[in-house]
Amino acid sequence: MSQNPPSLRPDLAPKARISAPRREGQPMIGMVSLGCPKALVDSERILTRLRAEGYAISPDYTGADAVIVNTCGFLDSAKAESLDAIGEALKENGRVIVTGCLGAEPDYIREHHPKILAVTGPHQYEQVLDAVHLAVPPSPDPFIDLLPASGVTLTPRHYSYLKISEGCNHKCKFCIIPDMRGRLASRPAHAVMREAEKLVDAGVRELLVISQDTSAYGVDIKHAIDKGHRAHITDLARDLGSLGAWIRLHYVYPYPHVRDLIPLMAEGLILPYLDIPFQHAHPDVLKRMARPAAAAKTLDEIAAWRNVCPDITLRSTFIVGYPGETEAEFQTLLDWLDEAQLDRVGCFQYENVNGARSNALPDHVADEVKQDRWNRFMEKAQAISEAKLEAKVGTTIQVIVDEVDEEGATCRTKADAPEIDGNLFIDEGFDGLSPGDMVAVEVEEAGEYDLWGRLV
Repeated sequence: MSQNPPSLRPDLAPKARISAPRREGQPMIGMVSLGCPKALVDSERILTRLRAEGYAISPDYTGADAVIVNTCGFLDSAKAESLDAIGEALKENGRVIVTGCLGAEPDYIREHHPKILAVTGPHQYEQVLDAVHLAVPPSPDPFIDLLPASGVTLTPRHYSYLKISEGCNHKCKFCIIPDMRGRLASRPAHAVMREAEKLVDAGVRELLVISQDTSAYGVDIKHAIDKGHRAHITDLARDLGSLGAWIRLHYVYPYPHVRDLIPLMAEGLILPYLDIPFQHAHPDVLKRMARPAAAAKTLDEIAAWRNVCPDITLRSTFIVGYPGETEAEFQTLLDWLDEAQLDRVGCFQYENVNGARSNALPDHVADEVKQDRWNRFMEKAQAISEAKLEAKVGTTIQVIVDEVDEEGATCRTKADAPEIDGNLFIDEGFDGLSPGDMVAVEVEEAGEYDLWGRLV
């Protein structure tokens, strides 16, 4: 067991988990998946296709005939991490295919790593498969190579990401994701529901709904109704809630219609959890970001949400040190956080990203000032988290078990998403527990980000 680190980047997906035996002579492809949960879903789709063609899958370079590196290009630091991963794969294996968000810049990648076999952009599944076929021809055995009905998943069996759309229609100045992944492209609601049903039938007990802008789901297809399901986030949430699994919503912009989701949380149809990227609180900073500048109104919305569903957990991410951010603007953010009392908070220090319009803004903030503001922001967020968790001591809550080892069971409450939020630990009487179990626990102790409890 390990405690949740307070500096964990909020954009990262859980580490990919692959475990399947390899038959003799079966070609094997390694997969290194970097970046956010949306990229992890892309990796799952690629591997599902490869498994269907008879390839074995490895979570690293060991024994692989070639390696796919699914890259992240969200921040310059993420690009550097992706380049390092490509370099390591070349060193350890030598036969590397690059895909993902950074793949939208093939010249940039080849400038650093000219020996890679191929480069494809994000969600270009056919091109990735073509590159694999050239590097390692398939050799399927239809009597042995069986594909699970739910496809290949890179998360533990009991939870799974459910991507409902690609792309984004926002034009935030600090973000290049619309340039890499395009405009909003929603999946038909019946297709989302069919995938969700297969996952639940296969034993998934928690579905994490993801997209670049979950609130905008269905706007591009005019909220079409197909096979009894309407492509609107409220309708989709209600339909998903009928499956009996935990339904957790991520990347929800606070549009007015979000308030229609809150009664579904109060009824228990979906988890009382909203992941909303507020980014900042000062209207001038938000304007420079090209984001809606209505922080005061947002506080009213938060109060209204809590009035309907008092148990709601609010998670968000923020950027400190954005170009032009003054000390007074930063103090406004701290004061806003004091008033908003968000439950789960992540924070980035602003970075220039090649191609982002924010690079050209004046008055960039010095690195040491960004670091100081990040420290002060996280100190306040940590104090809020600690107080909120302390208030849970003595209560009985439902948790889902993620992992069990000789030290105890690592669990999550309804208020905790995998990897990015906290954990609840059971270190006595856990012998009969298994991953995916849902049990009642009395909270006995609280830390800054995590809880400890006992089975009841």
